[in-house]
Amino acid sequence: MEIVLTSTITCPHCEHQKIEQMPVDACQYFYKCEKCKTLLKPKSGDCCVFCSYGTVPCPPIQKDKNCSA
Repeated sequence: MEIVLTSTITCPHCEHQKIEQMPVDACQYFYKCEKCKTLLKPKSGDCCVFCSYGTVPCPPIQKDKNCSA
């Protein structure tokens, strides 16, 4: 299975969307929306902002590995 390395993050506050490159071997815990400047954190139970607000889960989750921030 091919690992997808880009995801479109949608800010839950202003709905701004941006395609971002995901780290290959780590999870990104924080993400600052470039439009409204809100600092996003993962939802409860998610390991990173890509799993919470992205169109594609982070690479470690795609690989069925535990994700640690």
